Amino acid sequence: MSLGEPTSDSTPFFSDDSEAEGPEEHGRATGEGTEEESASGVSRVRGLLTVSILCYINLLNYMDRFTVAGVLPDIESFFGINDEKSGLLQTVFICSYMFLAPLFGYLGDRYNRKYIMSVGITFWSLVTLASSYTPKEHFWALLLTRGLVGVGEASYSTIAPTIIADLYVKETRTNMLTFFYFAIPVGSGLGYIVGSQVSNAASDWHWALRVTPGLGLIAVFLLLFVVKEPRRGAIEARPENHLRQTIQSDIDDVITVCSFVLSTFGFTAVAFVTGSLALWAPTFLFRAAVFTGEKTPCAKGQCASIDSLIFGVITCVTGVLGVVSGVQVSRRLRSKTPRADPLVCAAGLLLSAPFLYLAIVFAEASTIATYVFIFLGETFLSMNWAIVADILLYVVVPTRRSTAEALQIVISHLLGDAGSPYLIGVISDSLRKNDSFLWQFRSLQLSLLLCSFVSVVGGAFFLATALFIERDRDRAENYVPTGETNDEPIVVPKSGRSTRVPVSSVLI
Repeated sequence: MSLGEPTSDSTPFFSDDSEAEGPEEHGRATGEGTEEESASGVSRVRGLLTVSILCYINLLNYMDRFTVAGVLPDIESFFGINDEKSGLLQTVFICSYMFLAPLFGYLGDRYNRKYIMSVGITFWSLVTLASSYTPKEHFWALLLTRGLVGVGEASYSTIAPTIIADLYVKETRTNMLTFFYFAIPVGSGLGYIVGSQVSNAASDWHWALRVTPGLGLIAVFLLLFVVKEPRRGAIEARPENHLRQTIQSDIDDVITVCSFVLSTFGFTAVAFVTGSLALWAPTFLFRAAVFTGEKTPCAKGQCASIDSLIFGVITCVTGVLGVVSGVQVSRRLRSKTPRADPLVCAAGLLLSAPFLYLAIVFAEASTIATYVFIFLGETFLSMNWAIVADILLYVVVPTRRSTAEALQIVISHLLGDAGSPYLIGVISDSLRKNDSFLWQFRSLQLSLLLCSFVSVVGGAFFLATALFIERDRDRAENYVPTGETNDEPIVVPKSGRSTRVPVSSVLI
């Protein structure tokens, strides 16, 4: 390594140079059989630590996101708001998260990713803590702070999967992404559980929002002092080329990948359904219990803690089962068809639709049957989390993956969970004839039936993805940047001695 090359200790805050360990240092640090790790510039142990830290942050991300849903009946009672305003809590968060994702995707493709994530997570933690001090008279302040939380989360979600993609390839990458995406259902479930139980223990829902900020600051420390950033694309024998194009040129390239576009629309259906259920399911179950006489209405701001706890546990378990089963089924099918990934995603959505429908319909007749159908519906719905991420990573070239992640976030949230909680609330309020317990339950029940229809539409998009997946994967694997030629010199004998000539001069 020459003296002029930057090392990890001298990398500027927003340098576009990676922090990867030099080849000489890395060769001494690793033994034989670690070709992938040495190509990325990150040792095997540090690579595993990096993935573990990213998983921990992803868990906090979703835990924080669904804490509000776990105490939503308490918030409604505290502020005296209707379903429409309640739906806005999730919508404003998703909107800010969604609109800033392209910016962080653009930065993530060009600059030091761990520093971008560190700043975002610090901001998100501080704003979440500030939101826990919202007074009763200022519901708008809670909306504002929830919107700002989305700013911090956008900086992480667009970038983290691309770091994993630069550390591992093929089956190992799929396994690591599976581990990474375990954090979505587990974190979501913990959001319900921790939120409802902390609120119940403190007799104040504000305390539910004070758990994740401290854990977020620990995550920042781990990012700064443990994580090493790998070289972009080096693990796939395609060293990073620093991009000089605009964000528009990146987007123009990404949207030509049909399987990316179609799988994004399929994932949008997943976001719509999960966004609706995430915010409204515990409240719906509580209203069903009140309507049937199993529970009493809210008293002194304490509502539905048991429903949020049970739904949280179901979300954790079904998420793990769904992610694992989806990856395993896809892996087995790959030996029979290269279209296995989108077909498994389609099957998951199409199978979830009837079970979600039955869960909503049976809510007033049998609580046990409702939970069983929710369990089955959420399991099938969770089958596609890791697979969709893997599809994006192998149909998009390395230097545009953060942009693709950001674009997928924008589309899936814009048409999915950015509006679905609010839409469900608006439909519920419009169908409600009066404020009786019957119509509080019935109007929300009818509005949630929309989720089953959207699941079927999403399944159709994944079936369409299967038509293009082979072509787009081959295109990404054999991609050569426009305007670049491989003129690496080779040695050709000439009159008894070696002469260096360009490759292009000897290729036919």
